[in-house]
Amino acid sequence: MSTISPVTTTAATSTAQAGTSDQGALLSSDFQVFLKMLTTQARNQDPLNPMDSSDYAQQLATFSGVEQQVRTNTLLESLAAQLGGGGLTQYAPWVGMEARVTAPVSFDGAPLTLYLSPVSGADRADLVTLDSAGNEVARYTAPVGTGSIVWAGTDATGQSLPSGTYSFRLEGYSGDTLIGATAVESYARINEVRSDQAGTVFTLDSGAEVTVNDIGALRAAG
Repeated sequence: MSTISPVTTTAATSTAQAGTSDQGALLSSDFQVFLKMLTTQARNQDPLNPMDSSDYAQQLATFSGVEQQVRTNTLLESLAAQLGGGGLTQYAPWVGMEARVTAPVSFDGAPLTLYLSPVSGADRADLVTLDSAGNEVARYTAPVGTGSIVWAGTDATGQSLPSGTYSFRLEGYSGDTLIGATAVESYARINEVRSDQAGTVFTLDSGAEVTVNDIGALRAAG
């Protein structure tokens, strides 16, 4: 392991449910309208020239089909809700663990391990540190290749940064020209898991929220 002040480097290494609900409400409305039309037709038909029995049977079959569709949609909504609850049960053990994400992370003075993804074609890289407001507070030369960095939490003068929420990006340069930037991953503690319209959402100790697709790895806290 080599040292590059002030960081140490390691070598390279649910919208569907809402749609179902709207459809069910529409079918339920159509069902009520159809029922009113059918009863009004039966009540006001000419007794001397009653409705043909085959037509009446066909309308009753249609009535039954609409009723069954409403019940099916209600059942699907109930099933979707049960599956959503099952997702919470599945992810509940993740609370208290640490997730590897590119979201902002909480810094309390202890060094953080950052995981870098290189910018293709870059011959130089800078690690940029941003505070909770998105302001740049530090910039250091970083390895060009993939690897991990132990971030000491200091600014460009070597002074310790205050505790708070920070995020990072890796800028790649060709000569003096910026050619791209990549997100930087770090581990953050999962404080809460919940289910909403976006699916299963995890709240981190920094206050950031991520989905399961945003989590690159998981480990025990410590």
